[in-house]
Amino acid sequence: MKKTLLCALCCMAAVTAMAEVADSLALPEIVVTGTRDAVDVRHLPMTVTVVDRKELTAQHQTSVLPTVMQQVPGLFVTSRSMMGYGVSTGAAGGINLRGITGGAGQLMVLIDGHPQYQGIYGHPIADSYQTLMAERVEVLRGPASVLYGSNAMGGVINIVTRNFGEGHAAILDKGACDFRGSYPFSKTNVTLGAGSYGTVQAEASNQARIGRFASTVAAQYGRTDNHRPRMGFEQYGGYMNLSYDLSTNWNTYVSADLTHFNASYPGATDKPMFDADQWITRGVVSAAIENHYGQTSGALSVYTNFGRHKIDDGTTNPAQPTQRYFRSKDALTGVSLYQSAQLFEGNRLTVGLDYMHIYGNAYYTSKQTGEVLDTPNKQSGKSYRNEIAGYVDFRQDLLQWLTVDAGIRLDHHSITGTEWIPQAGLVARPMETGEVKAMVSKGFRNPTMREMYLYPPSNTDLEPERLWNYELSWRHRIGVGGDLQSLTYGANLFYLKGDNMIQTMQVDGKPRNVNTGEIENWGFEAEAAYRLDSHWMVKVNSAYLHMKNKIVAAPELTGYTGVNYRCGKWAATLGLHHIKNLYTAVGAAEQKESFTLLDASVNYAATRNIGLWARGENLLAQKYEINLGYPMPRATVMAGVDINF
Repeated sequence: MKKTLLCALCCMAAVTAMAEVADSLALPEIVVTGTRDAVDVRHLPMTVTVVDRKELTAQHQTSVLPTVMQQVPGLFVTSRSMMGYGVSTGAAGGINLRGITGGAGQLMVLIDGHPQYQGIYGHPIADSYQTLMAERVEVLRGPASVLYGSNAMGGVINIVTRNFGEGHAAILDKGACDFRGSYPFSKTNVTLGAGSYGTVQAEASNQARIGRFASTVAAQYGRTDNHRPRMGFEQYGGYMNLSYDLSTNWNTYVSADLTHFNASYPGATDKPMFDADQWITRGVVSAAIENHYGQTSGALSVYTNFGRHKIDDGTTNPAQPTQRYFRSKDALTGVSLYQSAQLFEGNRLTVGLDYMHIYGNAYYTSKQTGEVLDTPNKQSGKSYRNEIAGYVDFRQDLLQWLTVDAGIRLDHHSITGTEWIPQAGLVARPMETGEVKAMVSKGFRNPTMREMYLYPPSNTDLEPERLWNYELSWRHRIGVGGDLQSLTYGANLFYLKGDNMIQTMQVDGKPRNVNTGEIENWGFEAEAAYRLDSHWMVKVNSAYLHMKNKIVAAPELTGYTGVNYRCGKWAATLGLHHIKNLYTAVGAAEQKESFTLLDASVNYAATRNIGLWARGENLLAQKYEINLGYPMPRATVMAGVDINF
């Protein structure tokens, strides 16, 4: 009994000490997105921003996207209401980075390194990316197609999910007590909130570890009327991760996330819609076995993400409702295998294989009978596509101050054929606290089922889109280590040029998808974090984007300033987000929006187990639009309670 008590006290002391050290020292920032293997970001030539769970949950946002947009220079996510992005016509949740859009499938969202996108249209589904499942989010700016293939031509957003076993494994590596014994650990959190426009949100999660077994289980509910008639949104979600340590060097896990949402589309203000409703279910399931040795590590994983969509296109005349539903089923199922090894001092070689089977089926059914309708003009269709690829990434440290990195991928698509994707980069460390990075990389995107087979513009002869990105960056840390004050800042320049972009043109008097478009963008991104003392932290970032060919929802200039305060039981964040020249329409009817948003959140630890929180958005009550014809709400507020035990 005494030994058990002593071990428990030792463990608590070790965890507390590690938390204090993490707050006071500038430890290496470890990421997995750039190489699949955990590595210090200072040795990677690409630009990666990490948003941890503490930042993701500080403002009690149910989605990771609003917080990530604040923290990543140049990243912009479209919105149309207080809660819910929706899909189909008039939807929001479009993710844009450096003028490359996820709406066109050119920017990829990953969950634990596995691709996530709608199998028919090729774009991310924004309402699927809930905070309840995220341990941290890593955003890699610039092409990541060497590791992740098609759709990663503009960058990736990798959601690393919560795994209670992973955190304790890190403590074990530090030499703390052996958590693989019989001593159980468990923590439960319940968050409740309510606010403007009948908005409510609720989330409950439990994390537990007993011996070699660890679990994370979470559930979420949210609903709102939003600020316009016929714009209601309701969502249910759940997440589960079960992991088991097979030995000191091997572990396995299974993870699942499921979300269902109902959304209503009111139409633009000058063209209101009625009965435009959506019922969407999306799910992700993955399983993996991982190995971790001193000189090598790797994983074999299988995964699938799938969706079921039912959409009423709505009508402008409520007396004449539509007589059919658009329905679709899609799935992306894959196998990923990689192994990373240190062959000699300063070296890291990663070799991997990927296989994906992509399925999509789109059709219409009668509202009255439920039978499948025979629609003309390729408005329905079914598609099966396969993609298999192998890749190699080689990284070598030279002379303690220089790192070279090179990678190549051979990707074969069952319809569009074979594509070679290279990348190369350098990292120079002229001082211990600073590094210069240079990167050249290629990105690509295969055409989607919609572009090739669905609706009249479809074209089965489409080829992949291709893009080259050139980037130069600098990052520096001042006053790190034992100093109370510290400053970290960075800046980077980029130039990207792409061709073969898929556009809809008039061919022989009919609309047709063709490889004719071009992209040529350049710009800069800058960010800084300054810790004034133990209570105050200031974060700023900014990005400028010049586009030869303008696109919707890509602002020319973004800037964010966030001030964080923490003292005793109080924690508060004040954020100012400035957007200039956001394109809401391009071409002859070009329109731009500029606005400044002030957000704030406050947290108060009332007792050891109960916390109170409040959040306000657009506190300056700005009048603005992100999607043309969809005015955003003025000032909104949310407040609630956190319960921990």
